[in-house]
Amino acid sequence: MPTRSGVPSRRFLLRTPSRYTAALGLAALLTLSGCGLSGGQPASTGKVADTNQRIVVDNFRAPVANWAPESDAAYILSLSGCLETLTKYDSAQGKVVPFLATEWKQASPLEWDFTIREGVKFQDGTDLTAEAVAASLNHVLKAKVPARAFSPSVVSAVQARDAKTVRVTTPVENPLVPFRLASVNTGVLAPAAYAGATVNPFGHCTGPFTPVSEKAKQSLTLDRNENYWGGDVQLAGAEVRFITNGATRAAQVQTGEADISLSIPASALSSLENAPEVSVLKADSPRTATLYMNNGRAPFNNVDFRKALRSALDLEALAASVYEGAALPAAGPYAPSEPWASSNASSPKQNAEEAKRLLADAGYTADKPLEIIAIVERAEFADVATVIQDNLKNIGVPVAIQAKEYASAEPDVLAGNYDMILSQRNRLIDIADPIGFLTADYTCKGTYNLSHFCNEEFDAIITEAARTSNTEERYKLYSKAGQLLDDQAVNLWLVNEQATDAVRSNVMSYVQDPLSRYVLTAQTAKSGS
Repeated sequence: MPTRSGVPSRRFLLRTPSRYTAALGLAALLTLSGCGLSGGQPASTGKVADTNQRIVVDNFRAPVANWAPESDAAYILSLSGCLETLTKYDSAQGKVVPFLATEWKQASPLEWDFTIREGVKFQDGTDLTAEAVAASLNHVLKAKVPARAFSPSVVSAVQARDAKTVRVTTPVENPLVPFRLASVNTGVLAPAAYAGATVNPFGHCTGPFTPVSEKAKQSLTLDRNENYWGGDVQLAGAEVRFITNGATRAAQVQTGEADISLSIPASALSSLENAPEVSVLKADSPRTATLYMNNGRAPFNNVDFRKALRSALDLEALAASVYEGAALPAAGPYAPSEPWASSNASSPKQNAEEAKRLLADAGYTADKPLEIIAIVERAEFADVATVIQDNLKNIGVPVAIQAKEYASAEPDVLAGNYDMILSQRNRLIDIADPIGFLTADYTCKGTYNLSHFCNEEFDAIITEAARTSNTEERYKLYSKAGQLLDDQAVNLWLVNEQATDAVRSNVMSYVQDPLSRYVLTAQTAKSGS
């Protein structure tokens, strides 16, 4: 049926046509574990769920920004079973599926209409309506620091067309709007959540669990949502603990103090894999441990210097030692098996003589040590930093190491007041397509451009990709963009990691999410002790 604009209507129900499915090749990502991006779950033991049980989850980061959904706090609210979105990216199927919206259609080149699911209530008892959804999305859109996936640069307006239809308007044709509405940052809260000076999600989500109390930077306590639209909730409640130390997360699941521990460090794998009553789950993950370099100041603003550091590193030894074989040496900004990676990509080999020659070409002199920030949330980064320090010392580049929590380091890093930082970025965490990662992290105006890299040719490639509906053609542009980043040695991509969680044997129906969005669901259960 034509729309009023004369543009054919494209309707999406339980499946999305391939031209709009930007992640069909995700099942081809890393083959380290054979689990695939869909993650894994413990084998069935024949145990019976006890709906009076509660569960403890150890997460690797704490919420920030007073629970503002446009911030990383949205990931905590989502994995805790509180926050829900209009659409949902299903990793196993490699496509966007309905969630709080039952269907959507592209009404015109710049307009998308989402039909709101009927019969859903917020946890405060008010109805989920198109007006409430629009207000919630507009809060994110108009935030002082908008979410990377849902900002004025990609969405120009959100409005309720009628009682059950929300229209999202874009400044240019954007085939990935349904992907953007699956971002946890677009999670929908009741109008009352925005009544105060800060956002209050307590009692204002739509999910299977409602937050009831918190200990700042320590934990979040949740109770079952007795009126959940998605069916009976199998747990009485949960506690999500914010444990930045990876060894502690591993120890707590081993002793039974925690039921689920997320992001287990490689150093703890051998002990957990041999521990009774514990299952270690591994999933291929679009995540690369990276040494970010500040391209905006000397000596990192010289491409020969950056290439010299790349030539100095022994990535094979790093993967084998610190990661104990649980990761593969990186071959640029993508994993080699990702469908948008260059077919010619290969891991760089250590070449100290080449590194010294490049240093000379760059005119580098070691007048003071450069600094690497190793974020403490990733326990292995302390050892990674030490390996890098030794590698760079061998070519005459002295390095000092500073350990910091990411939250305390981020303001200086974003402002450009740093040399190098060890971190990792899930390429599909903003939206389940590389466009979010490439735009935020590497364009001149990118809101998460830790590298402070700016290149007009790169920006032009990303602009073209964002408007390209054909999946295959878009992937070619992503490949071209990745090759440019690699040619410029913008960062040092170290190893391609796995998502590794540990789960007690009495946990039932837990499905690992390699994109770090969902942990507690209505189906998550626990057998009686």
